[in-house]
Amino acid sequence: MSKPGVKVRFYRIKNRLKEKTAGLGLDANAVIEFDDDLLSEAEEALNEMAEDYPDWVMSVIDELFEVHRRCVDDENNRKGYFERINSIAHDMKGQGGTFGYQLITDFAEGLYNFTSSGSGLTDNHVEIIKAHIDAMRVVIRDRIDGDGGEIGKELKKGLEQSVAKFSTHK
Repeated sequence: MSKPGVKVRFYRIKNRLKEKTAGLGLDANAVIEFDDDLLSEAEEALNEMAEDYPDWVMSVIDELFEVHRRCVDDENNRKGYFERINSIAHDMKGQGGTFGYQLITDFAEGLYNFTSSGSGLTDNHVEIIKAHIDAMRVVIRDRIDGDGGEIGKELKKGLEQSVAKFSTHK
């Protein structure tokens, strides 16, 4: 039995970037230069934000923990709590690496993927969420920046073991 033919349409969308830059009076081949003082100011502002990042993100981790606690206490509304956790994790995964905490990005991305739509809502799933939150808490509490080196590898391994443990037990 053969399958019916499928029609495929291929759309080639014109790159209008050159047109947009022409409206700014820029030549498509022009070299764009930035003021060194302006770049220094931007770097300084980013460095200041990076100094405040651990305190700021700990408040976000505390919020995650509170939503997790609600998952434990209120089984009937877990889907909504998982959606909130997913939203918070989405925001976190884009920020950690920017401020020098790649492990936060990694763990938040794992949490985001785990809580995406279609994920289970069992007690074991709630424990996997807790494992992610605990790992992030350790990173910030101990100020483990970058990839964390050997400690980072151990944290990732521990998280993977927790996920495996609670994924295999129903």
